[in-house]
Amino acid sequence: MNYRHSFHAGNFADLVKHALVLWLLKERQERGPVTVIDTHAGAGLYDLSGDAVRSKEAEAGVARLMTAANRPPLIEALAAEVAALNPEGGVRFYPGSPVLIARALLSDDRYLGFEFNPPVQAMLSEALTDWPAAEGRAGDGYVEALKAARAVKGPLVLIDPPFERPDDYVRSAETAAAILRHDRTATVAIWTPLKDMETFDGFIRRLEEARVGRVLVAEARLRPLNNPMKMNGCTMTVVNPPSGAEAAAAEICGWTAATLGDAGARAEVWRAG
Repeated sequence: MNYRHSFHAGNFADLVKHALVLWLLKERQERGPVTVIDTHAGAGLYDLSGDAVRSKEAEAGVARLMTAANRPPLIEALAAEVAALNPEGGVRFYPGSPVLIARALLSDDRYLGFEFNPPVQAMLSEALTDWPAAEGRAGDGYVEALKAARAVKGPLVLIDPPFERPDDYVRSAETAAAILRHDRTATVAIWTPLKDMETFDGFIRRLEEARVGRVLVAEARLRPLNNPMKMNGCTMTVVNPPSGAEAAAAEICGWTAATLGDAGARAEVWRAG
């Protein structure tokens, strides 16, 4: 599966990922300054009048988010960020994780995002110009995130690969395990598409076998998993989750499935192991 950020920006999976990342960051900030490390940062900010028009995924995701009534608090927090980037209304611009996190940094916090594709890395650096504490760097995010995590205490790490490579599930699990072996106070959040349970179960087994901390899995399934060529659902897997993460994930995934899903959509939050 090739998950190009610009093509899928603002879809239902972005809403799940970004709403939970915002909550994780806020929770971590309550315990002191934090460094957020992002393995696959992308361009940072997306113009939905570009690639996303062809996929129409933003129409079924963020566009519906912004017109939905009775949004729960953690969904409302993401909607407020989208609205702030579109002061004239509408949803032309959507924040990737770098801009979303940069806007939420406190005075002693830091964001460090990595991007392997040089043209995209240039866009990332430009998108972060207004936030001196946020930096986009070129490099293999799996390798560089581990180096960066070893230089700080208690980081919040986001692993969000594009799934262009067949080993992304393996490298995601191995990178998370390596970070947590070094620092058991770190929290690692891993986004994955949900296409078939065999692939995902193998990923979870790797994390369990590493024995580096509790594993919380948050699923949002918009359609039955009967077509492995389509992204019918997504997950956020949080290793070493903070207190309250289960309830936060249930609120986010529950709203996404109920509001954006087809008949039979469901959400589930569970602990592995």
